[in-house]
Amino acid sequence: MTFNPTVLLDAYISINSNVISDHGNKAEIPIKAEAKMATTFGQTWNVRRGGLKDGNLNFDFLNDYVAGNLDEIMWALVGTVVPFEVRAASGTVTTSNPKYTGNVFIDQWTPIIGKVGDLVTVSVGWPTSGTVTRGTS
Repeated sequence: MTFNPTVLLDAYISINSNVISDHGNKAEIPIKAEAKMATTFGQTWNVRRGGLKDGNLNFDFLNDYVAGNLDEIMWALVGTVVPFEVRAASGTVTTSNPKYTGNVFIDQWTPIIGKVGDLVTVSVGWPTSGTVTRGTS
């Protein structure tokens, strides 16, 4: 097997069918499963089983206020559950460029943050809602 590390240069980010990759500079999809204790009397080591799974979409964006762009799109989605798709590269979905899809709850948006002279950046962490799927076609 050949190891070929990926350099994240051209990630694809789509929220509610809006491709907003051109505003992003960090993408992260942590997925986890609850650890349920299954230890019984007589055992000397903890025994765990996987419980419910959960996920998050974490992004850093450079914000703008141009009509139809990031701030307007996200402002309208606060409080809603919408579909998402994220890939490491914007190219075709393949076994070497899988897509991660599902639904995400847009529970927050910070339209303005920064100090004098700074770029307006936004860091968000949105919880997924339901199954997150990994696809290769």
